[in-house]
Amino acid sequence: MKVTAIVGTYRKQGIIDTVIDEILSSAKEEGAEVSKIYLIDNYIEFCRNCRTCTQEKDISRGICPIDDDMNSILDEIEASDAIVFGSPMNFGTVTAVMKQFIERLVCLGYWPWGMMRPKPRRKTRDKLALIVVSSAAPSALVRFTTGMTGLLKNASALLGARTADVLYIGLAAGKQHQVISKRIRNKARLAGRKLVVY
Repeated sequence: MKVTAIVGTYRKQGIIDTVIDEILSSAKEEGAEVSKIYLIDNYIEFCRNCRTCTQEKDISRGICPIDDDMNSILDEIEASDAIVFGSPMNFGTVTAVMKQFIERLVCLGYWPWGMMRPKPRRKTRDKLALIVVSSAAPSALVRFTTGMTGLLKNASALLGARTADVLYIGLAAGKQHQVISKRIRNKARLAGRKLVVY
């Protein structure tokens, strides 16, 4: 089994990064092969909305004319059995790098000119997804007042994954170098195990 994490934080060794490390460590202990992709370390252009990638029917992924790192990231995700998405909340939603990545997932839709809205290319969800979000606000506010989780769930679905769990981490900006609590660490480790033995 392979688990790939897509990390949309700007702060390595911060809350999101630390929680994802615990998830991946736990999954690895259960026998999974794990990898972590920092979006900030990859060259991902903005989607130009040319829709070239959405025109051809009966393919699993449209071909984007932009030559950047997006294709190799999608190749790694496609070779995975489970995906972990992690992003802190910035201005009420995911970070800009995560949003940029999500917008480029349009290649996973079929949307010829004249069609009102795109159709997902994947018909099945044979992967699992784990979503990790953090916020300076209490976790209940993130859960019930933002569209972050829904956005990440939609991205997971486009990638052929059903959401197995969501970890909400609130009050995550109390200190410059905040440490995750034992409770969050335990929840992360349990979530990592569940991805492998689900």
